[in-house]
Amino acid sequence: MIHLIILDFDGTLGDTRANIVLTMRQTLQRLGYPVAEEGEIASTIGLPLEEGFRQLLPGLPEDKVLECALTYRDIFEVNRKKLVPKLFPGVKETLSRLREKGYVLTVASSRSSLSLNGFLGDMEIAEYVSYVLGADSVKMAKPHPEPVLRTMEDLGYTAAETLVVGDMPVDILMGKGAGTLTCGVTYGNSSREDLAASGADFIIDGIEALIDVLKDR
Repeated sequence: MIHLIILDFDGTLGDTRANIVLTMRQTLQRLGYPVAEEGEIASTIGLPLEEGFRQLLPGLPEDKVLECALTYRDIFEVNRKKLVPKLFPGVKETLSRLREKGYVLTVASSRSSLSLNGFLGDMEIAEYVSYVLGADSVKMAKPHPEPVLRTMEDLGYTAAETLVVGDMPVDILMGKGAGTLTCGVTYGNSSREDLAASGADFIIDGIEALIDVLKDR
């Protein structure tokens, strides 16, 4: 039986795509690099920030990668106040129902813990989340299974009791690497085809469908 649900944040709970794309493009522009298209930037969502810049700018020296990440974080804090991300439809209601049913809800994200906790508080869903794991709290980020393994170990659950939910192939691969069931969501930043190709056990078009996925599990 599933007791623990590990949720991604960007593209799964919060609709942060516009903010991420805008901030990434402004960062590249400020530092004098070619400005990537929206789709190319969106494909990096879910990865640690530094890895996203490595993918967008292959061969970039590590000191410049760090410069990009620091610049991005500065710009993001400004943009966050202008372009406030919103929850996807049905997220708050679904989290509330899942908690009422006794599921333990956690978040594992490639976002920093400070940013993650800030968003959860701003969006008024922190009360439903029992445990938050940001990229700064692990050595190996998605798609490595460490965030899932760490969450299960800290909370005392097994892979057989855990479901990982996310919008990107890296979320699915992270869960599969830890031996859990996985559920992809199509309303975020990836396609049904890519989620299926990554091996998702379930694919849903709205967060409310998690209730059905969990029936008898």
